[in-house]
Amino acid sequence: MKKYRGVVIIAGLGFLAGTLLLGCGSPQQETGAEPGAVAADPDRSDEQVTGPYEVVKDWPKPLSTWPGHEGWTWGSTQGVFAENPNRIFIIQRGELPELKPQITARAVEVEDGGVSGPVRLSVPIAGLPRRNASVDIIGSPGEPHVSFVGVEGKDYRWEHLLIVVDGQGNLVEAWTQWDKLFKRPHRILISPYDPEKRVWVVDDGRNAIFIFSNDGKQLLQTIGTPDESGNDDKHFWRQTDIAWLPDGTFFVSDGYDNTRVVKFDKDGKFLMAWGESSKGMANPGPNFFNTVHGMATDAQRRVYVSDRSNRRIQIFDENGQFLDMWNLGEYAVPYHLFMAADQHLWFADGHGTWKILKYGLDGQMLYSWGTWGPLPGELWGVHQLSVDQDGNLYVAEVFNGRAQKFRPKRGADPAKLVGQPVRAASQN
Repeated sequence: MKKYRGVVIIAGLGFLAGTLLLGCGSPQQETGAEPGAVAADPDRSDEQVTGPYEVVKDWPKPLSTWPGHEGWTWGSTQGVFAENPNRIFIIQRGELPELKPQITARAVEVEDGGVSGPVRLSVPIAGLPRRNASVDIIGSPGEPHVSFVGVEGKDYRWEHLLIVVDGQGNLVEAWTQWDKLFKRPHRILISPYDPEKRVWVVDDGRNAIFIFSNDGKQLLQTIGTPDESGNDDKHFWRQTDIAWLPDGTFFVSDGYDNTRVVKFDKDGKFLMAWGESSKGMANPGPNFFNTVHGMATDAQRRVYVSDRSNRRIQIFDENGQFLDMWNLGEYAVPYHLFMAADQHLWFADGHGTWKILKYGLDGQMLYSWGTWGPLPGELWGVHQLSVDQDGNLYVAEVFNGRAQKFRPKRGADPAKLVGQPVRAASQN
């Protein structure tokens, strides 16, 4: 991991013990720019910052504008999924108080890792890309890596973990009845082949996947054994993502502590698993993983697996037979894989180059865009991508603690836009 030394500015907590990890929030700095605009910078063009897109202002509407939420902002934003242009799901890990005046300071060592929300401390860190910026260091209830101390209602609110907004960013649904069910919601998805459009939430903190009716009124099924970890047919250990085949067969990346891919039939019956740990290995070969974090399938039923900490993507047939491996170089860290219907693989580089990248299925990088930063249109820790039927792109950022909406620029080259996902007729 990259390490930076900074000064922790404690806001609202009496102490923070040990090593902390870079997290999320909404870093704030004086820019003089219109809210929602992309800041001008002489060494970057709009193409470099937002590629073929423009940022939609004030989307979603700020949390602090909700009645009773004055002074609060988004927690770590793990997932976003657009069912259609007017119904977009967002998952976050709690609400955070907006940054308060600095109280005290002390030096700590900060690791560039993947922990997130909801308690946030403002930290100026030198040496990060492009500018010295005020970033956030946070811990969360149940985080396995951080000794958490915080007062609920003061330092965080464990509520509104799953919300639905419309195309203008207005809150239209709040699934608060399930807030206490979640511990660390990690990804939100709808199978492209499911006519019922059930909503799947991957919660790696509870080692379980929860499947809801589309309206959120019913919990229909739980896969895995909540609050128990394991490496067998009934347990996960911090699973991260799901990918489907047209017949409903699905694969789960399992994940942070396990290092395997698990295959299930359409009803959630365990079929098989593959993968071994590469931790401590200098040059691991195929089928060895370190952080199995994202997945996608293609039209040939091949399974693409983000071997995140090894900075590579491994490709298998549907029965776990190794086919190919793309080594992504020293910097790229693939967080989320997105297979477009036109059979190009896009992925979000969460904390390496910070870009959105397009690959051909031969492993050749074709295009990329994006710039690190906390300003609108910049990217920091993109954890999930989604595209609606109008071509709007949505990103969830764990480190910036927000969802963003990008609208295609007029006359944009279609080859540079993140393509439409695979959708069955029932999804259109």
